[in-house]
Amino acid sequence: MNRLYFILYLYEGLGVEEASRKVGVVKAVGYEWLRRWNEGGYEGLVPRFGGGRPSKLSEEDLEGLCGLLRERDDWTLGEIKDLILEEFGVDYHVSHVSRILHGLGMKCGKPYQNDYRQPQDAPNILKKPRRTKPGRVMDSGVPGRDQPSDDE
Repeated sequence: MNRLYFILYLYEGLGVEEASRKVGVVKAVGYEWLRRWNEGGYEGLVPRFGGGRPSKLSEEDLEGLCGLLRERDDWTLGEIKDLILEEFGVDYHVSHVSRILHGLGMKCGKPYQNDYRQPQDAPNILKKPRRTKPGRVMDSGVPGRDQPSDDE
């Protein structure tokens, strides 16, 4: 859209430098757009992206990958990388696996880390205790803690 605004500003009488500044590009880009407009009109302003290197995974492979990923919802990037290598024979770096997921409209979160030293009932132990009387705590979840002390 900026390219068309650039041409519009030129037709309104602005110079290339001023029109370039208005659309937020450097002067050299403005002159390039002007040259392309003069040579090809509207079609000359259409971006000509090279497209880049073709993907190693075909569209069918990507659809298959989507189906495999939907079987679980707790994948890590490393696991997806290994899955792609195992199922499709393509070895990607984990950062590229993230780009592939983004292209598929998916995300991959960091796994929740579990500390091996954490007791199994940690959520109950860490619950905020309920106070019944001043100075006395109930339902702490710690054995022996809810017992009255000797001075009570």
